[in-house]
Amino acid sequence: MPSDPRPRDPDPGAPSAGRRQRIRTASRQALRSITRPPAGKPGPRHPPGHPRPGGELRVFPALQTAAAYAWRILVVGALVYTVFSVLGRLHDLAVAVFLGMVITAMLRPVTDLLGRVLPRPLAVAMSLLGSIFLILGILALVGGVVAGEWAGLEREFKAGVGRIQRWLAEPPFRLHPEALTDIQSRVGQFLSSHRTTLIGKALSGAGRLVEVLTVLALALFCSVFFIHSGDRQWGWFLAQLPPAARVRVSTAGSAAWRTFTGYTHGIILVAATNAFLVGVALFALGVPLAVPLALLEFFAAFIPLIGSPIALAVAAVVALAAKGPLIAALVVALIVVIGQIEGHVLHPIVMSWAVRLHPVVVALSVIGGAITAGVLGAVVAVPLVSVLWSAYQALRRAREPVPLQTPVADRGTGS
Repeated sequence: MPSDPRPRDPDPGAPSAGRRQRIRTASRQALRSITRPPAGKPGPRHPPGHPRPGGELRVFPALQTAAAYAWRILVVGALVYTVFSVLGRLHDLAVAVFLGMVITAMLRPVTDLLGRVLPRPLAVAMSLLGSIFLILGILALVGGVVAGEWAGLEREFKAGVGRIQRWLAEPPFRLHPEALTDIQSRVGQFLSSHRTTLIGKALSGAGRLVEVLTVLALALFCSVFFIHSGDRQWGWFLAQLPPAARVRVSTAGSAAWRTFTGYTHGIILVAATNAFLVGVALFALGVPLAVPLALLEFFAAFIPLIGSPIALAVAAVVALAAKGPLIAALVVALIVVIGQIEGHVLHPIVMSWAVRLHPVVVALSVIGGAITAGVLGAVVAVPLVSVLWSAYQALRRAREPVPLQTPVADRGTGS
């Protein structure tokens, strides 16, 4: 049967097209209001490691910060390693410049004082020559003391070795009396069998002595110009830098030099005080070589924490061989006393204004410097760390904003 071509009448109960559109729009808004998070609250969190709706992975903020610092630390570490590698190849040159700066820190105040009444070149020459004559005089005094006591020292040392041998043969050690004699004979056999090696070592030591004298001459040469016109050299160096970096470098350099100068003056004062106390104590106890041992204590004090105990340990061995166990025990007690005076009196009073480092930092610096560069590294480590810390503190203070001060009204003028 053919279909009816006439259009059907719409259902009178069905909604119109406009009404259906309004219903559809209201439904969408209601659904959106249900699924949308409330205003002011974050949306749903995506667990770390899972992709966001856009395909991006979420990373912990702490991990992002650690990664940002990690590559910067790697760059700084590579730079420090490069600098130390270059300094290692130019070891003697670096030592000469360091000694020149030490001489400058010590003699610059004396030169400035003499420069008030003398021309600058003459003041520099007088301060340098006076210090050289002073050092040579001290060395001549030590050599004269050793030469004058040598005959008596030989007798005392032989008697001391016999006393030590008898002491070790008694309880609780009960060492065989011929043990030390056997050790002496073995030492003699070793020296005779390795004579060629020892001669080679002596010749290399002579070459090393020439190298040391060359470094000292270069340090003295550098110190002449540092003392005479160090400020002009520093100004020329700053002029070569970009204008934006001059203020920061000048601030850091001034703070570093103040710290280095203060540390040099303080450590020499501490070393001289330790040497004086040790010399007086050893002379009162009757220990031979009191003056050379006091001089050894002076140089050993330049290595903080461990230098003085090592020097006093040498003094204890000399006291044991020359005066017996009782005097040696008193010298060991002197190690404790000097350590307490140095740690609780001298360093807080003399060094606190120049070096503000925790004792743990000092100990780690000394050990790290000794592992890296031996005795010289142990000497240089603490002033190097102090200078770097002082420069960092100065730069950090320079970056801090200056607080604005409210102007105080002038009651007299009403302004």
